[in-house]
Amino acid sequence: MTLGSPIGSGAKRRRTGAMLIRAADGALAEVEVYPDEPALADGAAGLLAAHAADAIADQGRFAIALSGGATPKPVYERLAKAELDWAQVHLFFGDERCVAPADPRSNYHMAKAALIDRIPIPPANVHRMRGEDLPEAAAEAYADELQGALGPEGRLDLVLLGLGDNGHTASLFPGLAAMTETKRTVLASYVEVVGMWRLTLTPPPINAAGRVVFLAAGAGKADILHRVLEGPLEPMVLPAQAIRPQERPALWLIDAAAAGKLEART
Repeated sequence: MTLGSPIGSGAKRRRTGAMLIRAADGALAEVEVYPDEPALADGAAGLLAAHAADAIADQGRFAIALSGGATPKPVYERLAKAELDWAQVHLFFGDERCVAPADPRSNYHMAKAALIDRIPIPPANVHRMRGEDLPEAAAEAYADELQGALGPEGRLDLVLLGLGDNGHTASLFPGLAAMTETKRTVLASYVEVVGMWRLTLTPPPINAAGRVVFLAAGAGKADILHRVLEGPLEPMVLPAQAIRPQERPALWLIDAAAAGKLEART
């Protein structure tokens, strides 16, 4: 697969370095480091566009689960410029706050403004989590939608994730039952630390994806990134450690500030 970007001459994947890190349990993580956040956004958008183009060429469809948060927003804005067959792209979500879709806190709301409203994608290809519905019902409905769109044995081609300051990813927070879920693909949980209900994909569908990509930026993420990638294995405390993709190691796209406390280990 080419990693060149089809999103225009302004997009560059300017890396300052790459490393392979072995965790305490032996799991490997691929890490690409970019000099700053704009370079990270360019590189991430180029990588997503390349994965989409390859999947469409190989199988006629690309299914991605989007992440929320501040770091993916400029990635989506750049991705919107990609010359892709958007009719063959299906957008899912890794998690959602239990709020209305027009609420500024909604992951869908952010993705709609940054990406969806800027591309010619059929409305039926946008699979949002219904945060305005009763949480448990919304989780069951989204699990059904995933299976209906991907098939009983289907999987997402790519899952995009972030990293919270407490080690959470998607809406997999420390200590939640979702961390030990092995059968259900989507769960609703009341997250006491943020005082609200969340919907989230569980580890099994994330780990089954063709590719799992994390984004992390800023010096504020350096400590937690070091703990997640190089510290003791404690996924109930650091939920991002529960992400152990089955097909290939997780890919971490980070900026130099976030990489400040990492050591390359193979």
